Amino acid sequence: MSILINKDTKVITQGITGKTGQFHTRMCREYANGKNAFVAGVNPKKAGEDFEGIPIFANVSEAKKATGANVSVIYVPPAGAAAAIWEAVEAELDLAICITEGIPVRDMLELKNRMAKSGSKTLLLGPNCPGLITPDEIKIGIMPGHIHKKGRIGVVSRSGTLTYEAVGQLTALGLGQSSAVGIGGDPINGLKHIDIMKAPTPSS
Repeated sequence: MSILINKDTKVITQGITGKTGQFHTRMCREYANGKNAFVAGVNPKKAGEDFEGIPIFANVSEAKKATGANVSVIYVPPAGAAAAIWEAVEAELDLAICITEGIPVRDMLELKNRMAKSGSKTLLLGPNCPGLITPDEIKIGIMPGHIHKKGRIGVVSRSGTLTYEAVGQLTALGLGQSSAVGIGGDPINGLKHIDIMKAPTPSS
């Protein structure tokens, strides 16, 4: 059973033109259904260009309107990352996944307050997280795809490295994973362990 994402998910990369965004978007596209899943990038200074065939838009709302994307992954540097998350929230995406580490705590406090007051429907995974994966369908984030194997056991952890360790052991035992989710280790983040346990299977 997949949660939050599946093979039909359409993804926007915020920060697609940076070194980290380029590398991990490329890696995610090479995994399972990634070529169909990653449909847009965002960089206001490079709107109208593309990254390896992925069109780049000025903002998340434009990218969503043009492609039907429902999830974003954020590789924006710390100083601008909270604003990038808010942009995904304003566009009413289903899920924003923030990989960025080192976002100022004050920025996250202000962001969480704004999200609460706005009644946002957008779920936030991270920041400072490795992302999430549904094995053999889609991965969004920085985890190594090859250690995952489709199975019945869900994995959720604050630690990226310990997520990989648990996944690796489950794969070695032939058990595999249904989904693996890293929620991030920052003091102020989005989805918690209990939220992941209750998370719905996405509709196709």
